[in-house]
Amino acid sequence: MKIVFAGTPQFAAQAMRAIHNAGHEIVLALTQPDRRAGRGMHFQTSPVKEFALENNIPVLQPQTLKRNNPDPQKQLEAEAAYQQLSAIDFDAMVVVAYGLILPQEILDVAQRPKRHGSFNIHASLLPRWRGAAPIQRAIESGDPKTGVCIMKMDAGLDTGDTVLIEALEIAPDETGATLNDRLSALGAKLIVEALNTLGQKKGLTRTPQNTNGITYAEKILKSEAEIDWTLSAQEIDCRIRAFNPFPGATGTVNDTPLKCWNSRIPAPGLYSENGHIGEVLGFSEAGAFIQCGKGVIEILEMQRPGGKKMSATMCLQTLLNQEKVLRFLAITQSKSI
Repeated sequence: MKIVFAGTPQFAAQAMRAIHNAGHEIVLALTQPDRRAGRGMHFQTSPVKEFALENNIPVLQPQTLKRNNPDPQKQLEAEAAYQQLSAIDFDAMVVVAYGLILPQEILDVAQRPKRHGSFNIHASLLPRWRGAAPIQRAIESGDPKTGVCIMKMDAGLDTGDTVLIEALEIAPDETGATLNDRLSALGAKLIVEALNTLGQKKGLTRTPQNTNGITYAEKILKSEAEIDWTLSAQEIDCRIRAFNPFPGATGTVNDTPLKCWNSRIPAPGLYSENGHIGEVLGFSEAGAFIQCGKGVIEILEMQRPGGKKMSATMCLQTLLNQEKVLRFLAITQSKSI
């Protein structure tokens, strides 16, 4: 099978690698333009582009795929991408966390006679968590399970028919990082299975999405990192784990912003709820107990501004030696590390 692959982050690169290793030929890679990042603000290439260059796969990096863009430069890039897609020979398009909208005319190119169309790896059990951040929103909402859907793309936002679905349980200590890795591996496996089926001249059963239970996973904003200690311990725990590694949940104590990277709910009765909201009630070998609006949370790992990640016990006891009162603001201010 000859494949056009569109994707950008490591999540996509893992699927690209699996497709390549399975013997399919990736004839073109679409990925977002190089971006400035890091302390030096140097241009960095995406993981998809890195893999493509390592394997001599042609790369296109248009700023948009919409040919009617009012910006002349973007219009030229979109036109060039459209013409190249129209000219090359391929069997199907695979889209994984690309970050750009595919207009209908691009989907039509992939759906021309003798082609199979465009397929997307989506990290949720559609129609739950359509949109940009399904992994983090599933953890944040306390979902017991999630999974991967291989979807036949249409012009809507994650509205296409599904062709393969596999679920997995969300562990009690799951973070955005660990769940991303597990779903990435699952998505890579399923897309290879789908392409192998098509390559064997077999059909994929298309199942329209249920019209009930639709939810949208909005993009994660840095402003969401601020911990509101008036929430329940369960809600705060889910948010801390969901926002690891980005944007990282932040609590402020004694005017010092602290990133909270890992947490858990202590066993019932382990610590009594007798403190003020945001108060550090005490320490265990693993972490620090903090009073929430309802219940107590145990923060396990923290990071001070400019510092390294460390146990919450070590981080907070350092502050405790400097101040008589150790208490988080009930609602944090906008500060970052």
